[in-house]
This record gives sequence, structure tokens and C-alpha cells, in this order.
Amino acid sequence: MSTLFESQAPHPLASRLRPRSLAEIVGQDHLIGRDGPIGRMVTSGQLSSMILWGPPGCGKTTIARLLAQSSELDFEPLSAVFSGVSDLRKVFDAAKKRRGMGRGTLLFVDEIHRFNRAQQDAFLPVVEDGTVVLIGATTENPSFELIGALLSRAQVFVLRRLDDDDLETLLQRAEDQLGTRLPLTGDARTALRAMADGDGRFLLNLVEEIVRLEAENTLGPGELARLVQRRAPLYDKAQEGHYNLISALHKSLRGSDTDAALYWLARMLAGGEDPVYILRRLTRAAVEDIGLADPQAVVQALAAWDTYDRLGSPEGELAIAQCVIYLATAPKSNAAYLAFGEARAMARETGSLMPPVHILNAPTRLMRDLGYGKGYVYDHATEQGFSGQNYFPEAVARRDFYRPGERGFEREIRKRLDYWEKLRQRASTATP
Repeated sequence: MSTLFESQAPHPLASRLRPRSLAEIVGQDHLIGRDGPIGRMVTSGQLSSMILWGPPGCGKTTIARLLAQSSELDFEPLSAVFSGVSDLRKVFDAAKKRRGMGRGTLLFVDEIHRFNRAQQDAFLPVVEDGTVVLIGATTENPSFELIGALLSRAQVFVLRRLDDDDLETLLQRAEDQLGTRLPLTGDARTALRAMADGDGRFLLNLVEEIVRLEAENTLGPGELARLVQRRAPLYDKAQEGHYNLISALHKSLRGSDTDAALYWLARMLAGGEDPVYILRRLTRAAVEDIGLADPQAVVQALAAWDTYDRLGSPEGELAIAQCVIYLATAPKSNAAYLAFGEARAMARETGSLMPPVHILNAPTRLMRDLGYGKGYVYDHATEQGFSGQNYFPEAVARRDFYRPGERGFEREIRKRLDYWEKLRQRASTATP
């Protein structure tokens, strides 16, 4: 219960607009709507343990608070940032006493991914036997941050980033609460929603900042950008966002979507990603997804890397963008990638087979007596510069690993391979 002084203290707009029912939450109907999994739990009165995974400002804490209000469970909130095992033990002991009196406990843990493995293990018995209904909130991928045993005892629900319509709904609620319309042009209003980047709480903080400006004239996008702070893009170089965006960049290159690839590159650089990490992946893409369809691809990747090393940021980032354009527009082939994979598999299967003796050097008399080098034909001494001899181990059949396609330079390579195969066949049938 708040005191008289607390009720008179100023509260942030986001706090004053906090939803009082699940129906007031925006953007998460897929979970809390009548047909959503959480909505069905509320209707049935059977709440089970869950992990709420989503970006900041999408309603995780609010959902947990409202679920506690709608249930007959005692509410125990904790923050993993400020709590340890001793705090958990106190909550568990209190929950066991309540259970003995026929009452249940809803334990809400904010930032649950910050608990280490030992701390997460402490939840298992009390969640398993129903001593507590656990609701954990996290901005990080639970499959990376939470132990499997805990995930098997709780359902993971993914909350969505608030879209443009959701943010406009929040803006209208804010204006109703404030009793005034924000001094923004239509374009500035659109820009304001973009600045929030899907974070409802941040949007409402921006609204308060605009109100404090007491602007005499209507603000356009340019004035707005100068006066308020855009939300920093969500990007943690050590977490899932890092891997998601580099995957998006790589797959856009593979799919020859130049514009999408440039977008993901820009997103990563704006998020503070190390350009050398990006260049390493571009070089990998050049050999994995382009290969000999365009032998210049890896040359361009290494040239971009060298250029960036010499210029640094921001000038050197143009070299990275140029490389992205080259790789995205290059013909694609993974034939070399597949060929090497098959060759490695055969090498593992065949073990320590010796090369055929005719291609072994014979630096000693004993080796010559054993037949090393006997029968070897020097390819340059032949009319076509190709002997057609066997270079595989004698105990295995010849394999066809590299199968180039008809794209880019590999079309020419295909002609060469076909030509050599024809000569090889001719040599195998020739009379000694």
C-alpha cells in the first residue's frame, strides 16, 4: 500500500499508463488474447510456470503483475540483478509455509537469465512439486541462457516487439492522460515512433521529454531529432542479436539480395559490431557460397579487409559495403564447399591408405626396388600435357567430388573437367 507521500510524488508517464488489465496490453494478443496460450490459462484459472522472452518495453513485467492480480496466488517479485540464493531460499520457505495452509505462490523473477546455473538449479524442486508458479522475464534467448532442466518445466512464450500501430496506440493514450496533443507534425510523429524502435516504455519517456520542452511551434522531424535522443538499436555483440544479424547478412548474400545485405551490414555497424568480424564472415561467404563461380570474390573480400585495416572507421566501412555489393551480385556456387566435405568424409572412412606406388618418389635404392615411382608418366611429357593416370589409393574406386555448375566461371571449369575425363577414359582403354 502506498503512503500519502508516495501518492503525491511524481510518477513517470510509463508508470501512470501501466495497463490495469490484460486487455489493455498492446502488441501481445497472440499470447494474452482469448485464443492465446496465456489467455486460455487465465480463463481456466490454471496458471503454469512460464518464461516470458522479449525485447525491452514490450510488456513482460506488466503481464506478470497482471497475472498475479488475476490469480489467487500470493505474489513474490524478485530481480535477478539484486538477488541471490539466500533470497530465493527465503521465498521458497515462505511458499512452503503458505502451501501448508492451502495457498499458492507466484514467483516473478525479472532478468532471470542473470542467475547462474547453480542458482537456476534451485528453482527445479519447487517448480517441479508446485510450491511456486514461476514466471521469469528475459531479454535473452532462453535456449542459450537458461538450463535445459528449467526449460523443461516452464513454457517459453515469445513477446513481440511493438509495431508502429502499437506505438501509435500508446501515443494516443499518453495524449489522453496528459490532456493535450503533442506538438508534432505528421512526419515528426512517425519519426518519434521510429525513434522508440519498438520499445513502448522508451516511447513514453520520449513523450515526457517533448512535453518538458514546452515548444511554442509544431516540431518537424528535423527539430525533433535535434531535441530528443533516439533509442540505441538493440544489439549485444556477445548475445543472440550478434548471431542473428550476421546470419541475416550471410543469407542475404547467398540469396543475391544486395539491398537486404547492405541493410544488415548497416544495422551491425550501427550497433557497434567489430568490422573485422564482419570482414571475416564476408571472406568465408566468398569461398563457401561463391567459390570458383567467381574466383575474384575472395580477392575482393581480402582487398576490402586490407583497405579497412589501412583506413579504419568510418572511411574504411565503404570498402566493406563495396565488398558486400560485389559478393551479393556475384554468381553463386557451393560446389567447392561440398567437394571438400565429401573428400574429408572419404578420408575419414579410408584411414591410412597409401598412395599408389607409381606416384611415390624413390630417393633410395630400396624404395626403387620396392617399385616406388615405377610406371609414373610425367604429364608434361605427353602430347596433351595429361597422362590420365590414377592418383587415388589403389584400394578404393575413383570418386567424383567436385561437380561445378553452369554459373559464372565454373562453366569454364566444367569444360576443362569434361575434357580431362575424356582423355582419362581414352587412356584407360588404350592398348599398352
